[in-house]
Amino acid sequence: MVYRRCRHVVTENARVLESKAALGKGDLRRFGELMDASHASLRDDYEVSCEEVDLLVDLARRRPGVLGARITGGGFGGCTVNLVQRGAVDSLREEVLGEYRRRTGIGARLYLSDAADGARLR
Repeated sequence: MVYRRCRHVVTENARVLESKAALGKGDLRRFGELMDASHASLRDDYEVSCEEVDLLVDLARRRPGVLGARITGGGFGGCTVNLVQRGAVDSLREEVLGEYRRRTGIGARLYLSDAADGARLR
């Protein structure tokens, strides 16, 4: 177990560096692949996901226009973050939230956010 936890930390650090490079090149597909790999590592090595979150991630990944999906927040339930092309947002909302409710009986919410440069010191 300790090995898997450490493996997650080391590989996540490498993914962060590769993600920064991918974003610097505008390679959103690669960034999405790294999000997917991060979720798999959080699920399998760090074991902080749960069935409901894994279902949200899997349902999102199946939708056209979704480039990546992963758990976010404190783990053990809660939220996912998805990298979605603008034209696919309405479909994602309808299909994923509807299928999630059908399978779990739980209503989920979708919050939209645009990418931004982030915080900076002046």
